[in-house]
Amino acid sequence: MLNSDQTEIDLPPAHSESDSVFSDCGHTGGTEDAGVVGLCSQSRMAEPGDAVKKDLQHLSREERRRRRRATAKYRTAHATRERIRVEAFNMAFAELRKLLPTLPPDKKLSKIEILRLAICYISYLNHVLDV
Repeated sequence: MLNSDQTEIDLPPAHSESDSVFSDCGHTGGTEDAGVVGLCSQSRMAEPGDAVKKDLQHLSREERRRRRRATAKYRTAHATRERIRVEAFNMAFAELRKLLPTLPPDKKLSKIEILRLAICYISYLNHVLDV
């Protein structure tokens, strides 16, 4: 639970000038490490996202959520998930359609027609079992 002084975003602690850029990686910064500059994944150089995080601190949780959802990366991921969902939905209707008797058997049916025909067919099968 966050109190009024806390925010949802936790920023990493700032390093002082005396700290080595590679202190998180175990490098000492000596002459033998001159070739590994930029290879450390844990380095804490000023990142472009740090300024954005500071700007987002004063926003409400809902506003941060809206801004995150407005990014191209989020929209692309959402569109991909939606496409997968719709494909699964259509495949389920196709499977149901294969189980229903119609004349002609290859007749194209809308989704609502498939559902109505399935209801009628289930009703008919229940009647047959009751007799």
